[in-house]
Parts: sequence; structure tokens; C-alpha cells
Amino acid sequence: MKNVTDPFLSLGYWPSAGSFGFNTDILATNPINLSVVLGVLIFFGKGVLSDLLDNRKQRILKTIRNSEELRGGALEQLEKARARLRKVEMEADQFRVNGYSEIEREKLNLLNSTSKTLEQLENYKNETIHFEQQRVINQVRQRVFQQALQGALGTLNSCLNNELHLRTISTNIGMFGTMKEITD
Repeated sequence: MKNVTDPFLSLGYWPSAGSFGFNTDILATNPINLSVVLGVLIFFGKGVLSDLLDNRKQRILKTIRNSEELRGGALEQLEKARARLRKVEMEADQFRVNGYSEIEREKLNLLNSTSKTLEQLENYKNETIHFEQQRVINQVRQRVFQQALQGALGTLNSCLNNELHLRTISTNIGMFGTMKEITD
């Protein structure tokens, strides 16, 4: 420790020149030096420090104003984005509802179309059955008529003799002649 304080102690051994000299008593000279240094700093540094603080204050205020403006712009953009989002959501809901409505409408159209097609097929089937019944009935009638005609011809041929045959022909010719006179 002695080595650290030696340079300071050697200052005290300098010869004094008149009224000027070094005071080696550190405790007595330190508060005076500090008060002088502080006084000089306050006197000269007051303006510089106040200018620095004013500049810093202005920069902070400017930054706050810019931040407020940016915040306002961001809020405005946020509201626009929310409005666009609401619009898009409404359009999506409308598309969804229209899509469901369109699906239901197509479903009903398909069911109606299928029902009509089935009804037409049923009508065609019934018409075909009716046509086939009529055709079969007509065939049966023709066969019955042919058989009845053959039976009648057979009966007539077996019952008729020449004289009866001539008399029937004469009667029929007479009837045709009467009918001809009536029509003329």
C-alpha cells in the first residue's frame, strides 16, 4: 500500500513558491475542489444539458406523434380489413345458402323428373298391356268368328238343298233390288 501512496506524498515535499502551493491534505481540499468543479459544470453545462434534454424531449414527442399517427392509420386499415372480412363472410354465407338451396332445388328437380319418368314408364306399360289384350281379344274374336262362320257354312251346306238355296238367293236379290230403288 505504501507504493500506491508514495507519488501523492512526494507532491507534499515540493518547495512552496510564495502564496501558491499544493495542499496535501486531501480531506480539506476535496470538498472545495468538488464544489468549484460542480459550480463550473452547473454554470456552463446548464445550457448544454437543457438543450440536450429539450432535443431529447422533442424527439420523444415527435416519436409519440408519429406512433399515434401510425396507430391511427393501422386502426383505420384494421377497420377496413374487418369490413372486408365481414363482406366476404356474408358473401360466403350467401354462396353457402344459395349452394344449399341450389342443391335442394336440383334434388327436387331430379326427384320430380324421376317420378315423371316412372309414371311415363308405368303408362307405357299399361298401354302395352292394354294393346296386347286388345290384340289377343281381336285374335280370339277372329278365330271365334271363323269357327262360327265355318260352323254356319257347314250347317247351311248340310241343311240346304238346291231348292232352298235358289229361294234364298232370289229373296236376297229382291231385297237388294228394293234397297237399290230406295236409294235411287
